[in-house]
Amino acid sequence: MGEFTIKMPDVGEGVAEAELVEWHVKAGDPVREDMVIAAVMTDKATVEIPSPVTGTVIWLGAEVGDKIAVKAPLVRIETNDGATRPGDAPAAEIASVSTAQVIDVGESIEVTPAATAGTDAALADGRQLRQTKKEQAHTDVVHTDVAQTDRARLDRTEIDKPLASPSVRRVARDAGVDLRQIKASGPGGRILHEDVEQFIARGESPPQAPAMARKTSSEEVKLTGLRRRIAEKMTLSTSRIPHITYVEEVDMTALEELRNTMNRDPKPEQPKLTVLPFLMRAIVKAVADQPNINATFDDDKGILTRHGAVHIGIAAQTPAGLVVPVVKNAEARSIFDCAIEMGRLAEAARTGTATRDELVGSTITISSLGALGGIVSTPVINHPEVAIVGVNKIAIRPHWDGTQFVPRKMMNLSSSFDHRIIDGWDAATFVQRVRLLLETPALIFIEG
Repeated sequence: MGEFTIKMPDVGEGVAEAELVEWHVKAGDPVREDMVIAAVMTDKATVEIPSPVTGTVIWLGAEVGDKIAVKAPLVRIETNDGATRPGDAPAAEIASVSTAQVIDVGESIEVTPAATAGTDAALADGRQLRQTKKEQAHTDVVHTDVAQTDRARLDRTEIDKPLASPSVRRVARDAGVDLRQIKASGPGGRILHEDVEQFIARGESPPQAPAMARKTSSEEVKLTGLRRRIAEKMTLSTSRIPHITYVEEVDMTALEELRNTMNRDPKPEQPKLTVLPFLMRAIVKAVADQPNINATFDDDKGILTRHGAVHIGIAAQTPAGLVVPVVKNAEARSIFDCAIEMGRLAEAARTGTATRDELVGSTITISSLGALGGIVSTPVINHPEVAIVGVNKIAIRPHWDGTQFVPRKMMNLSSSFDHRIIDGWDAATFVQRVRLLLETPALIFIEG
């Protein structure tokens, strides 16, 4: 019999510690070589740690939520080869990690299987929409059945209603007596005053409905893993960045007509277009005139870095939490190219297969809640960026065209800016430029 100690591996350049987010084993469990025994999370990735030996777990060095220093003992395994090896497990074997999530976090859109062709403000769960259409054929029948059921219930209520004069009903109501519990002595089954008085004199009372149970329990849930990293990221952003949020209404009618036309007969290699690729191209054009907005700010050094490349993060909600896949070099991509890359990254984020490089490096972020986008939002800036563009839902609303109200497809943009870097005037100028491009979509396709 021997003993083998697995220590916390070096899971990334410059990483001194990692958080334990999951145990796959407990003391006494048998393990085999290459079996995943634990998962840890650094600032950027979730890493699975395999066992390099076969044996039995005899000791665990931490609890879920603990932070463990690199090279600290993590697990001890009793082996059957007769060798005692207290040193590090081979670095090459432990380093065979699986990057699951990276959490440069802003606000979110919901990434679902329907999001693989792009995740935008107009995106809804396709399966739910199809199910809604399928069920629509039954709606009239259901409504008829409900109406008939309600009518029958009302008829039964009238039949069961006790016979009594208004004055008798008033006396019973004031005394808290249910007339249905009183035996009538009047003609035709009518309840008389004396029937109520005798019922009260006997001290009888109708059976009381059981009281609703009070809930006094509470549950403490420790934040671990990605959820804790999201909390830390949000705290960092809101504590360091003085936010200013600017909301503007955008008439999306022309863009929606263009988008529907472009989606009508797409080529085989072209994805279905959503609103987000158009917004991405509008942002590229708008930041060209205001380079301070496509920038990152180093708080500690007091240095603002203006970026020539426009790397647009798309804040996404995945089953594990918020992540921000990044469409790199949006300034060099067409509308269709933006849609293809966004769809690929959305699927990778949803399945947890996105690489580290695909989830870091954004210079400005888009936040959208899709069909749940609401009327207005206050998105949190993805630190160390200085701006985030929030997309709200599109809805048909009356719009004054100068002579009359006409129905138009309207959408609000709710955008937040770092007030240390971006003044209110500059924020408004940027949003108004984006608005002009979206309301006149032909301008998006004009180069220069």
